[in-house]
Amino acid sequence: MSFFGLGKLTGIGKQKQPNIPSSTAAKNQPPLFLRKNHALSHLVKGSFKGVVQLPKYTDLNEWLSINTFEFFNLINMFYGVVADFCTINECPTMSAGPNTEYTWTDTQRKTIKLAAPQYIDYVLSQIQTTLDDERVFPTKIGADFPKDIRSTLCVMYRHLFRILAHIYWSHYVELLNLKIEGHINSLFAHFISFAKEFDLLDRKDMAPMADLIAFYEQQGIIVS
Repeated sequence: MSFFGLGKLTGIGKQKQPNIPSSTAAKNQPPLFLRKNHALSHLVKGSFKGVVQLPKYTDLNEWLSINTFEFFNLINMFYGVVADFCTINECPTMSAGPNTEYTWTDTQRKTIKLAAPQYIDYVLSQIQTTLDDERVFPTKIGADFPKDIRSTLCVMYRHLFRILAHIYWSHYVELLNLKIEGHINSLFAHFISFAKEFDLLDRKDMAPMADLIAFYEQQGIIVS
């Protein structure tokens, strides 16, 4: 994923905000990320279909694993860019738009509400632990992936999607101010294309971003 220009995103801190309207300022208007001029800002032109397809002679689980590591690192990095703005006061719930609020299930299977930064910290820590687990993602030659690897991946992709959805709904204005909307749009289109290609997300999981996904499908950026 070298097309993301990662070096440009490091060392970014809180900056003085120019007069870009907040995505929550006008509730009757579509969110900023659905405005055509912003949505069409991309680093990669055309469809992601060829990028996500399983290469010839490549093991499926290896391909899934390599891309999952990359998506995790990139989404973690993008959240780091907006983390100064994602505080308990600013984001008291883990939301993705006015109609979606996510809850966390603890080790006792209890459902609890968390502020977005707490929720995301839990998610990223849990995924990092899973990625580092040799029993789940083996790195030694000849080691087999577990039989339930797909169910593990589906959980990971569902949580990573929620982080992206929260960034879009709650922090897109910060990305515009930093002029990196093209970066996250390309990441999002790539992530969704990959998840669709290998059936890693259910339609209901993608509901908070359904309008943007539909727009990218119309534009031929995401090809089912």
